[in-house]
Amino acid sequence: MMYKNPEWSYSAVLYELNIRQFTEEGTFSAAVERLPFLRSIGVDAIWLMPIYPIGVQGRKGTLGSYYSIRDYMAVNEEFGTEEDFRTFVTVAHSLGLKVLLDWVANHTARDARWVMERPVDWYERDDSGEPLVPWDWTDTAKLNYANHDVWRGEIEAMRYWVEKFQIDGFRADMAMLVPIEFWQEAAAELHSIKSDIFMLAEAEEDNLFDAAFNMNYQWNVHHIMCDIAKGARRVWDMRNAIHSERAKYPREAMRMSFTSNHDENSWSGSEQSRFGAALEVMRAMTFLMPSTMPLIYTGEEVGYDHSFEFFERDPIPREAYRENRTTELYRRLIALKHGERALDGGERGGEIIEIENNAKDCMMTFVREVEGSRVVAIMNLSPYTIHADFCTGIYADTYRDAITGERVVLENHVECDIAPWNYRILVK
Repeated sequence: MMYKNPEWSYSAVLYELNIRQFTEEGTFSAAVERLPFLRSIGVDAIWLMPIYPIGVQGRKGTLGSYYSIRDYMAVNEEFGTEEDFRTFVTVAHSLGLKVLLDWVANHTARDARWVMERPVDWYERDDSGEPLVPWDWTDTAKLNYANHDVWRGEIEAMRYWVEKFQIDGFRADMAMLVPIEFWQEAAAELHSIKSDIFMLAEAEEDNLFDAAFNMNYQWNVHHIMCDIAKGARRVWDMRNAIHSERAKYPREAMRMSFTSNHDENSWSGSEQSRFGAALEVMRAMTFLMPSTMPLIYTGEEVGYDHSFEFFERDPIPREAYRENRTTELYRRLIALKHGERALDGGERGGEIIEIENNAKDCMMTFVREVEGSRVVAIMNLSPYTIHADFCTGIYADTYRDAITGERVVLENHVECDIAPWNYRILVK
Protein backbone atom coordinates (compact mmCIF):
# COMPACT_ATOMS: atom_id res chain seq x y z
CA MET A 1 0.00 0.00 0.00
CA MET A 2 1.22 3.49 -0.88
CA TYR A 3 -0.06 6.80 0.39
CA LYS A 4 -1.62 8.83 -2.40
CA ASN A 5 0.86 11.20 -3.98
CA PRO A 6 0.05 14.86 -3.24
CA GLU A 7 -1.70 16.53 -6.15
CA TRP A 8 1.11 19.07 -6.60
CA SER A 9 3.77 16.39 -6.99
CA TYR A 10 2.70 14.79 -10.28
CA SER A 11 4.04 17.53 -12.54
CA ALA A 12 6.50 19.03 -10.06
CA VAL A 13 10.16 19.99 -10.39
CA LEU A 14 12.26 19.87 -7.22
CA TYR A 15 15.15 22.20 -6.31
CA GLU A 16 17.86 21.17 -3.83
CA LEU A 17 18.96 24.28 -1.97
CA ASN A 18 22.42 24.28 -0.37
CA ILE A 19 21.97 27.28 1.95
CA ARG A 20 25.69 27.52 2.71
CA GLN A 21 26.64 27.99 -0.96
CA PHE A 22 23.49 29.43 -2.59
CA THR A 23 24.31 33.06 -1.81
CA GLU A 24 27.41 34.96 -0.72
CA GLU A 25 25.79 35.50 2.68
CA GLY A 26 24.83 31.84 3.12
CA THR A 27 21.68 32.65 5.10
CA PHE A 28 17.93 32.08 4.97
CA SER A 29 17.40 35.82 4.60
CA ALA A 30 19.59 36.02 1.50
CA ALA A 31 18.05 32.86 0.04
CA VAL A 32 14.55 34.30 0.42
CA GLU A 33 15.46 37.04 -2.04
CA ARG A 34 16.08 34.44 -4.77
CA LEU A 35 12.91 32.43 -4.27
CA PRO A 36 10.90 34.54 -6.75
CA PHE A 37 13.57 33.84 -9.39
CA LEU A 38 13.36 30.08 -8.80
CA ARG A 39 9.59 30.27 -9.00
CA SER A 40 9.81 32.26 -12.24
CA ILE A 41 11.80 29.41 -13.80
CA GLY A 42 9.02 27.07 -12.74
CA VAL A 43 10.42 25.33 -9.65
CA ASP A 44 7.61 23.82 -7.54
CA ALA A 45 9.31 22.60 -4.37
CA ILE A 46 12.45 23.38 -2.38
CA TRP A 47 14.41 20.64 -0.62
CA LEU A 48 16.63 22.28 1.99
CA MET A 49 19.80 20.48 2.99
CA PRO A 50 19.85 20.03 6.81
CA ILE A 51 19.19 23.28 8.63
CA TYR A 52 20.07 22.03 12.14
CA PRO A 53 23.08 22.85 14.37
CA ILE A 54 26.20 20.86 13.46
CA GLY A 55 28.33 18.94 15.95
CA VAL A 56 31.80 20.11 16.99
CA GLN A 57 33.35 16.80 18.11
CA GLY A 58 35.19 15.26 15.16
CA ARG A 59 33.99 18.10 12.94
CA LYS A 60 35.18 17.87 9.35
CA GLY A 61 36.63 21.06 7.93
CA THR A 62 35.83 24.44 9.42
CA LEU A 63 32.04 24.35 9.37
CA GLY A 64 31.37 20.61 9.45
CA SER A 65 28.94 18.33 7.67
CA TYR A 66 25.29 19.21 7.34
CA TYR A 67 24.65 15.56 8.20
CA SER A 68 26.29 15.63 11.65
CA ILE A 69 23.32 16.96 13.61
CA ARG A 70 23.59 18.20 17.19
CA ASP A 71 19.94 19.09 17.77
CA TYR A 72 16.97 17.98 15.64
CA MET A 73 14.74 20.76 16.94
CA ALA A 74 16.87 23.86 16.41
CA VAL A 75 18.20 26.02 13.57
CA ASN A 76 21.87 26.31 12.68
CA GLU A 77 22.88 29.86 13.61
CA GLU A 78 25.20 29.85 10.57
CA PHE A 79 22.03 30.22 8.49
CA GLY A 80 20.09 32.57 10.72
CA THR A 81 17.45 32.41 13.42
CA GLU A 82 14.32 30.36 13.86
CA GLU A 83 12.35 33.44 12.85
CA ASP A 84 14.44 33.75 9.67
CA PHE A 85 13.54 30.17 8.83
CA ARG A 86 9.87 30.84 9.49
CA THR A 87 10.03 33.79 7.11
CA PHE A 88 11.69 31.58 4.49
CA VAL A 89 8.85 29.04 4.69
CA THR A 90 6.16 31.75 4.72
CA VAL A 91 7.57 33.45 1.62
CA ALA A 92 8.05 30.12 -0.16
CA HIS A 93 4.44 29.18 0.53
CA SER A 94 3.19 32.58 -0.60
CA LEU A 95 4.92 31.97 -3.95
CA GLY A 96 3.35 28.53 -4.29
CA LEU A 97 6.55 26.65 -3.39
CA LYS A 98 6.51 23.57 -1.18
CA VAL A 99 9.32 23.14 1.39
CA LEU A 100 10.93 19.78 2.22
CA LEU A 101 13.44 19.33 5.04
CA ASP A 102 16.39 16.93 4.94
CA TRP A 103 16.05 14.34 7.72
CA VAL A 104 18.95 12.26 9.05
CA ALA A 105 17.46 9.40 11.05
CA ASN A 106 20.39 6.97 11.06
CA HIS A 107 22.82 8.99 13.21
CA THR A 108 23.50 12.22 15.04
CA ALA A 109 26.65 14.21 15.80
CA ARG A 110 28.96 12.66 18.40
CA ASP A 111 28.22 15.57 20.73
CA ALA A 112 24.49 15.71 20.00
CA ARG A 113 22.07 16.64 22.75
CA TRP A 114 20.73 13.09 22.67
CA VAL A 115 24.17 11.62 23.44
CA MET A 116 24.26 13.66 26.63
CA GLU A 117 20.57 13.81 27.58
CA ARG A 118 19.06 10.46 26.60
CA PRO A 119 19.69 6.96 28.01
CA VAL A 120 22.84 5.18 26.84
CA ASP A 121 20.79 2.60 24.91
CA TRP A 122 19.62 5.27 22.47
CA TYR A 123 22.92 4.60 20.66
CA GLU A 124 24.73 1.53 19.44
CA ARG A 125 27.98 1.37 21.41
CA ASP A 126 31.41 -0.21 21.14
CA ASP A 127 33.20 -2.24 23.83
CA SER A 128 34.41 0.93 25.52
CA GLY A 129 30.89 2.34 25.71
CA GLU A 130 31.38 4.98 23.03
CA PRO A 131 28.68 5.44 20.38
CA LEU A 132 29.52 3.49 17.23
CA VAL A 133 30.66 5.31 14.12
CA PRO A 134 28.63 4.27 11.06
CA TRP A 135 30.75 3.56 8.00
CA ASP A 136 33.65 6.05 7.99
CA TRP A 137 31.55 9.01 9.12
CA THR A 138 33.78 9.80 12.08
CA ASP A 139 31.82 12.91 13.06
CA THR A 140 28.64 10.91 13.69
CA ALA A 141 27.13 8.46 16.22
CA LYS A 142 24.87 5.54 15.24
CA LEU A 143 21.41 5.51 16.76
CA ASN A 144 19.99 2.26 18.14
CA TYR A 145 16.77 1.35 16.34
CA ALA A 146 16.34 -1.74 18.54
CA ASN A 147 15.08 0.81 21.08
CA HIS A 148 11.61 2.00 20.12
CA ASP A 149 12.08 5.15 22.21
CA VAL A 150 14.50 6.31 19.48
CA TRP A 151 11.66 5.94 16.96
CA ARG A 152 9.44 8.12 19.12
CA GLY A 153 12.16 10.73 19.57
CA GLU A 154 12.69 10.98 15.82
CA ILE A 155 8.99 11.16 15.04
CA GLU A 156 8.35 13.80 17.69
CA ALA A 157 11.15 15.90 16.18
CA MET A 158 9.70 15.52 12.67
CA ARG A 159 6.27 16.48 13.99
CA TYR A 160 7.81 19.65 15.45
CA TRP A 161 8.70 21.00 12.00
CA VAL A 162 5.37 20.10 10.43
CA GLU A 163 3.27 21.48 13.27
CA LYS A 164 5.28 24.60 14.06
CA PHE A 165 6.41 25.59 10.55
CA GLN A 166 3.95 23.75 8.26
CA ILE A 167 6.71 22.20 6.17
CA ASP A 168 5.47 19.95 3.36
CA GLY A 169 7.65 16.86 3.57
CA PHE A 170 11.01 15.27 4.17
CA ARG A 171 13.95 13.95 2.20
CA ALA A 172 15.25 10.99 4.22
CA ASP A 173 19.03 10.66 4.21
CA MET A 174 20.24 7.05 3.65
CA ALA A 175 16.71 5.82 4.31
CA MET A 176 17.62 2.14 3.90
CA LEU A 177 19.90 2.18 6.98
CA VAL A 178 17.00 2.23 9.43
CA PRO A 179 14.05 -0.22 9.61
CA ILE A 180 11.23 0.22 7.11
CA GLU A 181 8.85 -0.19 10.05
CA PHE A 182 10.18 3.07 11.50
CA TRP A 183 9.43 4.95 8.29
CA GLN A 184 5.95 3.39 8.16
CA GLU A 185 5.23 4.57 11.70
CA ALA A 186 6.65 8.02 10.95
CA ALA A 187 4.67 8.35 7.71
CA ALA A 188 1.42 7.32 9.37
CA GLU A 189 1.83 9.92 12.10
CA LEU A 190 2.92 12.68 9.73
CA HIS A 191 -0.03 11.98 7.42
CA SER A 192 -2.36 12.24 10.40
CA ILE A 193 -1.13 15.82 10.86
CA LYS A 194 -0.86 16.80 7.18
CA SER A 195 -2.54 14.50 4.69
CA ASP A 196 -0.46 15.58 1.70
CA ILE A 197 2.97 15.25 3.30
CA PHE A 198 5.59 14.17 0.72
CA MET A 199 8.33 11.67 1.53
CA LEU A 200 11.53 11.23 -0.53
CA ALA A 201 13.97 8.40 0.25
CA GLU A 202 17.66 8.59 -0.55
CA ALA A 203 17.69 4.92 -1.51
CA GLU A 204 16.53 2.55 -4.26
CA GLU A 205 15.00 -0.33 -2.27
CA ASP A 206 11.48 -1.06 -3.54
CA ASN A 207 10.10 -1.93 -0.08
CA LEU A 208 10.39 1.74 0.92
CA PHE A 209 7.20 2.39 -1.07
CA ASP A 210 5.25 0.17 1.34
CA ALA A 211 3.28 2.77 3.32
CA ALA A 212 6.35 4.96 3.78
CA PHE A 213 7.67 6.97 0.78
CA ASN A 214 6.34 8.63 -2.36
CA MET A 215 9.64 8.87 -4.21
CA ASN A 216 13.18 7.50 -4.20
CA TYR A 217 16.42 8.19 -6.05
CA GLN A 218 17.09 7.05 -9.60
CA TRP A 219 20.76 6.40 -8.76
CA ASN A 220 21.27 3.47 -11.13
CA VAL A 221 20.00 5.30 -14.22
CA HIS A 222 21.97 8.39 -13.25
CA HIS A 223 25.24 6.49 -13.13
CA ILE A 224 24.48 4.84 -16.47
CA MET A 225 23.89 8.31 -17.93
CA CYS A 226 27.30 9.43 -16.62
CA ASP A 227 28.94 6.34 -18.13
CA ILE A 228 27.27 6.94 -21.51
CA ALA A 229 28.58 10.51 -21.49
CA LYS A 230 32.10 9.17 -20.89
CA GLY A 231 31.78 6.46 -23.56
CA ALA A 232 31.95 3.66 -20.99
CA ARG A 233 28.44 2.33 -21.70
CA ARG A 234 25.92 2.44 -24.51
CA VAL A 235 22.35 3.59 -24.73
CA TRP A 236 20.80 0.11 -24.51
CA ASP A 237 22.07 -0.07 -20.91
CA MET A 238 19.97 2.95 -19.98
CA ARG A 239 16.98 1.72 -21.99
CA ASN A 240 17.08 -1.65 -20.24
CA ALA A 241 17.43 -0.02 -16.82
CA ILE A 242 14.48 2.31 -17.40
CA HIS A 243 12.21 -0.56 -18.44
CA SER A 244 13.34 -2.97 -15.72
CA GLU A 245 13.00 -0.37 -12.98
CA ARG A 246 9.55 0.63 -14.20
CA ALA A 247 8.51 -2.99 -13.74
CA LYS A 248 10.21 -3.25 -10.33
CA TYR A 249 8.38 -0.48 -8.48
CA PRO A 250 4.66 0.13 -7.79
CA ARG A 251 2.99 2.05 -10.60
CA GLU A 252 2.33 4.99 -8.25
CA ALA A 253 5.97 5.22 -7.18
CA MET A 254 7.97 8.25 -8.26
CA ARG A 255 11.69 8.33 -8.99
CA MET A 256 13.89 11.40 -8.64
CA SER A 257 15.86 11.99 -11.85
CA PHE A 258 18.89 14.28 -11.85
CA THR A 259 22.17 15.33 -13.43
CA SER A 260 23.50 16.59 -10.09
CA ASN A 261 22.90 16.72 -6.35
CA HIS A 262 25.07 17.62 -3.36
CA ASP A 263 26.81 14.22 -3.27
CA GLU A 264 27.55 14.04 -6.99
CA ASN A 265 28.65 17.67 -7.18
CA SER A 266 31.00 17.70 -4.19
CA TRP A 267 32.47 14.20 -4.46
CA SER A 268 32.37 13.39 -8.19
CA GLY A 269 32.72 16.86 -9.72
CA SER A 270 30.48 19.42 -11.35
CA GLU A 271 27.90 18.22 -13.84
CA GLN A 272 29.94 19.89 -16.58
CA SER A 273 32.99 17.78 -15.71
CA ARG A 274 30.94 14.57 -15.42
CA PHE A 275 28.84 14.95 -18.58
CA GLY A 276 30.90 17.21 -20.84
CA ALA A 277 29.21 17.79 -24.20
CA ALA A 278 26.41 15.40 -23.23
CA LEU A 279 25.11 17.61 -20.41
CA GLU A 280 22.25 19.33 -22.21
CA VAL A 281 20.74 16.20 -23.72
CA MET A 282 21.07 14.39 -20.38
CA ARG A 283 19.34 17.29 -18.62
CA ALA A 284 16.53 16.94 -21.11
CA MET A 285 16.35 13.18 -20.48
CA THR A 286 15.72 13.77 -16.76
CA PHE A 287 12.46 15.48 -17.77
CA LEU A 288 11.38 12.72 -20.14
CA MET A 289 11.80 9.46 -18.24
CA PRO A 290 8.65 7.74 -16.96
CA SER A 291 7.31 8.32 -13.45
CA THR A 292 10.06 10.76 -12.51
CA MET A 293 10.35 14.13 -10.79
CA PRO A 294 13.35 16.11 -12.07
CA LEU A 295 15.79 17.68 -9.60
CA ILE A 296 17.79 20.87 -10.09
CA TYR A 297 20.73 21.32 -7.71
CA THR A 298 22.02 24.66 -6.43
CA GLY A 299 23.68 26.59 -9.26
CA GLU A 300 22.47 24.36 -12.09
CA GLU A 301 19.77 26.88 -12.94
CA VAL A 302 22.48 29.34 -14.02
CA GLY A 303 24.92 26.76 -15.39
CA TYR A 304 27.44 27.37 -12.61
CA ASP A 305 30.43 25.12 -13.34
CA HIS A 306 31.89 24.32 -9.93
CA SER A 307 32.29 21.48 -7.45
CA PHE A 308 31.32 22.94 -4.06
CA GLU A 309 33.44 22.40 -0.97
CA PHE A 310 31.35 20.35 1.43
CA PHE A 311 32.65 21.45 4.82
CA GLU A 312 33.50 25.09 4.04
CA ARG A 313 31.86 28.23 2.70
CA ASP A 314 32.25 28.15 -1.06
CA PRO A 315 29.38 30.29 -2.35
CA ILE A 316 28.29 31.11 -5.87
CA PRO A 317 29.73 34.58 -6.57
CA ARG A 318 27.01 37.17 -6.95
CA GLU A 319 28.21 38.06 -10.46
CA ALA A 320 27.94 34.40 -11.52
CA TYR A 321 24.29 34.13 -10.51
CA ARG A 322 22.80 35.52 -13.71
CA GLU A 323 20.05 34.31 -15.99
CA ASN A 324 21.51 32.79 -19.16
CA ARG A 325 21.03 30.12 -21.83
CA THR A 326 20.95 27.33 -19.25
CA THR A 327 18.25 29.17 -17.30
CA GLU A 328 16.16 29.45 -20.44
CA LEU A 329 16.63 25.75 -21.17
CA TYR A 330 15.36 24.86 -17.70
CA ARG A 331 12.46 27.28 -18.07
CA ARG A 332 11.38 25.53 -21.28
CA LEU A 333 11.89 22.03 -19.91
CA ILE A 334 9.87 22.88 -16.81
CA ALA A 335 7.11 24.43 -18.94
CA LEU A 336 7.08 21.17 -20.91
CA LYS A 337 6.82 19.14 -17.70
CA HIS A 338 4.01 21.34 -16.40
CA GLY A 339 2.13 21.49 -19.68
CA GLU A 340 2.16 17.86 -20.81
CA ARG A 341 0.14 15.37 -18.77
CA ALA A 342 2.07 12.60 -20.58
CA LEU A 343 5.16 13.57 -18.52
CA ASP A 344 3.44 13.34 -15.13
CA GLY A 345 5.07 11.23 -12.47
CA GLY A 346 3.51 8.35 -10.61
CA GLU A 347 0.62 6.47 -12.16
CA ARG A 348 -0.66 9.42 -14.21
CA GLY A 349 2.04 9.80 -16.83
CA GLY A 350 2.40 7.95 -20.11
CA GLU A 351 4.67 4.97 -20.41
CA ILE A 352 7.62 4.97 -22.82
CA ILE A 353 6.54 3.67 -26.23
CA GLU A 354 9.68 3.06 -28.25
CA ILE A 355 9.97 3.86 -31.93
CA GLU A 356 12.41 1.38 -33.42
CA ASN A 357 15.45 3.04 -34.98
CA ASN A 358 18.58 1.88 -36.79
CA ALA A 359 21.07 2.92 -34.06
CA LYS A 360 19.74 1.63 -30.74
CA ASP A 361 23.21 1.63 -29.20
CA CYS A 362 23.33 5.41 -29.68
CA MET A 363 19.78 6.71 -29.94
CA MET A 364 16.47 6.65 -28.14
CA THR A 365 13.35 7.49 -30.12
CA PHE A 366 10.16 7.21 -28.12
CA VAL A 367 6.71 8.55 -27.37
CA ARG A 368 4.94 9.26 -24.09
CA GLU A 369 1.22 9.77 -24.49
CA VAL A 370 -1.84 9.95 -22.28
CA GLU A 371 -5.29 11.55 -22.54
CA GLY A 372 -4.56 13.69 -25.58
CA SER A 373 -1.08 14.75 -24.43
CA ARG A 374 1.72 13.42 -26.63
CA VAL A 375 5.48 13.99 -26.42
CA VAL A 376 7.83 12.57 -29.04
CA ALA A 377 11.56 12.44 -28.18
CA ILE A 378 14.39 11.94 -30.66
CA MET A 379 17.61 11.71 -28.64
CA ASN A 380 21.13 11.15 -29.98
CA LEU A 381 22.87 10.04 -26.79
CA SER A 382 26.27 9.57 -28.39
CA PRO A 383 29.36 11.53 -29.51
CA TYR A 384 28.74 10.47 -33.13
CA THR A 385 26.79 11.97 -35.98
CA ILE A 386 24.07 9.40 -36.56
CA HIS A 387 22.42 8.81 -39.92
CA ALA A 388 19.06 8.03 -38.37
CA ASP A 389 16.42 5.92 -40.07
CA PHE A 390 13.08 5.13 -38.46
CA CYS A 391 9.35 4.99 -39.15
CA THR A 392 6.98 6.90 -36.90
CA GLY A 393 3.79 5.12 -38.00
CA ILE A 394 0.72 6.45 -36.21
CA TYR A 395 2.82 9.21 -34.64
CA ALA A 396 3.47 10.95 -37.96
CA ASP A 397 1.90 14.37 -37.51
CA THR A 398 2.56 18.09 -37.11
CA TYR A 399 4.22 19.11 -33.84
CA ARG A 400 5.83 22.01 -32.01
CA ASP A 401 9.45 21.76 -30.88
CA ALA A 402 9.29 22.25 -27.08
CA ILE A 403 12.71 23.92 -26.97
CA THR A 404 12.79 26.10 -30.10
CA GLY A 405 9.06 26.62 -30.59
CA GLU A 406 9.35 25.69 -34.27
CA ARG A 407 6.59 23.93 -36.18
CA VAL A 408 7.80 20.46 -37.16
CA VAL A 409 6.20 18.02 -39.60
CA LEU A 410 7.16 14.52 -38.53
CA GLU A 411 6.93 12.27 -41.57
CA ASN A 412 6.06 8.60 -41.46
CA HIS A 413 9.59 7.73 -42.60
CA VAL A 414 12.42 9.79 -41.11
CA GLU A 415 15.92 9.60 -42.55
CA CYS A 416 18.36 12.32 -41.52
CA ASP A 417 21.70 13.07 -39.89
CA ILE A 418 21.56 13.92 -36.19
CA ALA A 419 24.59 15.70 -34.70
CA PRO A 420 26.37 14.35 -31.59
CA TRP A 421 24.36 14.78 -28.37
CA ASN A 422 21.58 16.48 -30.33
CA TYR A 423 17.90 16.02 -29.63
CA ARG A 424 14.36 17.14 -30.41
CA ILE A 425 11.35 17.10 -28.11
CA LEU A 426 8.10 17.44 -30.02
CA VAL A 427 4.68 18.11 -28.52
CA LYS A 428 1.29 17.69 -30.13
